[in-house]
Amino acid sequence: MTLHPSKVLRLAAVAAATALALSACGKGSDAAAQQQAAGQQQEHAPEVGVVTVYPQTVALTTELPGRLESVRKAEVRAQVGGIIEKRLFQEGSYVRAGQPLYQIDSSTYQAELESARANLASAEASLAKANADLSRYKPLVDADAISRLEYDAAVTAKRSAEAGVKAAKAAIKSAGISLNRSRITAPISGFIGQSNVSEGTLVSAGDTTVLATIQQTNPMYVNVTQSATDIMKLRQAVADGKLQAVNGGIAVDIKFEDGTVYGQKGRLLFADPSVNESTGQVTLRAAIPNDDNVLLPGLYVRVLMNQADVANAYVVPQQAVTRGDKDTVLIVNAQGGMEPRVVTVAQQQGSNWIITDGLQEGDKVIVDGTMIAGMTGAKKVTPKEWTPPSETAAAAQQAPADEAASAADVQTAPASAAASEAASEQK
Repeated sequence: MTLHPSKVLRLAAVAAATALALSACGKGSDAAAQQQAAGQQQEHAPEVGVVTVYPQTVALTTELPGRLESVRKAEVRAQVGGIIEKRLFQEGSYVRAGQPLYQIDSSTYQAELESARANLASAEASLAKANADLSRYKPLVDADAISRLEYDAAVTAKRSAEAGVKAAKAAIKSAGISLNRSRITAPISGFIGQSNVSEGTLVSAGDTTVLATIQQTNPMYVNVTQSATDIMKLRQAVADGKLQAVNGGIAVDIKFEDGTVYGQKGRLLFADPSVNESTGQVTLRAAIPNDDNVLLPGLYVRVLMNQADVANAYVVPQQAVTRGDKDTVLIVNAQGGMEPRVVTVAQQQGSNWIITDGLQEGDKVIVDGTMIAGMTGAKKVTPKEWTPPSETAAAAQQAPADEAASAADVQTAPASAAASEAASEQK
């Protein structure tokens, strides 16, 4: 049977359309299969938090217990006896050297000074008489009018009168010193504490009672002790080239009991060259500025000192390191898998470890997500830069504020549009 040409054309068109549809279905099935495979592959590569490490010079900080001490301290005591008449300072105030602090009854010392002056006048009169006698006896002895014995007695009387004058002058000086000491003054400048005596108290020169205490508190000393073994190891490491000595003076920070660090840095003054035989410790002293008088003598603090630097070190969060006989970390290798590395931990630095061996520049150390990766049995992981919890919390706190600001802008926009429309209608 012969088909009409128009029917042949229609059959050919239907066949072509059917072929195209089947081809499209096949391509769609292949794409879906590829997407499913990619999804499964991505599902088997969980994300892990990593930090990319680079070598740097890190300061080795030593933390030691210490106690603050005033740079100078003076105990005010009475140097003469008597009844305290007045207290001439305010407790807790700043006093300057030479400032009067107490007034002791000075009437007795004033009388002693007047008596010494009278004795001086008497001694000077005796000396004048002795000089006059010696002047008369001089020509008489030369003319043999008097005996040599009488002349020698006149010379001796003159010398005795001269000694009397010197003794009287010394008595005046002593009486003047006692009179001046009846007014007790500050030996140094500084903050004065509580007065331990009041008006009417009887004090004496040999009394052990401390009337008050003055302390200079800027700068402050902080005394610490460190194990002699640790100091020797540190010096040996510097000598071997493993550590670098700190150039210049050693900076010192102090940390209070609540963990806050004092705002000003101090410097190490000296380390005792000898070791305490009973404790095996070496005493160190540092000076800390105290311009605002925040630090108080006797306060217990923690002292942070940078005693050496380590070059080509890596700083890694503590949670990334597994401590044991051999300290290890996990890194993401070039193939995307997790690879263990044995490392050498030198010291702790806050919430991080300082690693001196076992890592290379650019290594991605896994910090978070290893447990999930281990549970799923994934051979490959997807690294993502890890953010410390403190920064994450700060970002979380900032997000609501940004959202509130955006919401306020959205609410303001319709009102602004309505106002613009009203203005247009009035025009």
